[in-house]
Amino acid sequence: MAEEKKQQEEEVTTVAAPEISEDDALEAESLEDEDEDDDVEESVTQIMSADEELPEEIKQKLEKNKQARAKKKLVKKKKRKVAKTVKSGKAFINATYNNTILSLADNNGDIISWASAGLAGFKGAKKATPYAAQIITKIAVQKAKEEYGLEEVKVFVSGVGTGREAAIRALNANGLNITAIKDVTPIPHNGCRPKKPRRV
Repeated sequence: MAEEKKQQEEEVTTVAAPEISEDDALEAESLEDEDEDDDVEESVTQIMSADEELPEEIKQKLEKNKQARAKKKLVKKKKRKVAKTVKSGKAFINATYNNTILSLADNNGDIISWASAGLAGFKGAKKATPYAAQIITKIAVQKAKEEYGLEEVKVFVSGVGTGREAAIRALNANGLNITAIKDVTPIPHNGCRPKKPRRV
């Protein structure tokens, strides 16, 4: 009886869950580490390439923003996204008296990349300047080119700010072909009573 019990115990121990060899475990760990390294390398190369030829102050502010966002994000495993290519799209320029916002979208209207004067670190009255419009256009175009391969755009301009023309010129200067330009600023047909003129 004792011998039979010993044999049964030996059989039970052999039938236990299949062991994972050390080599397999090391391979799995190295694959996970490689994925993490790839993500880190991609983000670093994107930061480096996107900041080429930008002023140093703006580079530093963009890096600070990215670091702040990275701290907020929880560490999660991301699924690999399929690389989407968008050859032609739309550029929406919103130029107000106080700010300039540029959004690049695909032909369905889904936003690919965007930038605003506040994002680039401009404050106060500097946000509405043509220089700020030029810088934010460079930031948005570089991101759209690297991630989606954008080549040509139709431009839709809204607002009467000083950055509208500078943004259009900067789109062309950064290597995008402009196929059409349309002014979509809303025009009142004697609707609401306008405000009194501002006394300065």
